[in-house]
Amino acid sequence: MNTVLEKPVVRFLNDLQEMGGLKGTDIANFTDVSKATVSRWSNGLKSPHSRTQLVLSDLHYVVMRLSEYYNSEEIRAWLYARHPQLDGKRAIDVIHEDQSELVINILDRLDADAYL
Repeated sequence: MNTVLEKPVVRFLNDLQEMGGLKGTDIANFTDVSKATVSRWSNGLKSPHSRTQLVLSDLHYVVMRLSEYYNSEEIRAWLYARHPQLDGKRAIDVIHEDQSELVINILDRLDADAYL
């Protein structure tokens, strides 16, 4: 087992839960795996597939950016809310569909005070 590769995933999962307000069930649904699998990832017993790691990394990046403005409950709500800037889609679904750049564009506008 390569613990060097697993450490970022464990940290990402902890941050998603603590800073993003996401629950193990949220992450399991987001990654299309069981809650038990997420638990094994969190404990460093298993590592997600590389595509899943990339998607988790994108979600982590979005959560970290949102944490500059919102608390964990607000971040979770923001991720699950439908956004007019995403044509009514939820940010969490857009990230899952590997279109994180659309969400990042919204965050860039938020940083520029163009959208709140």
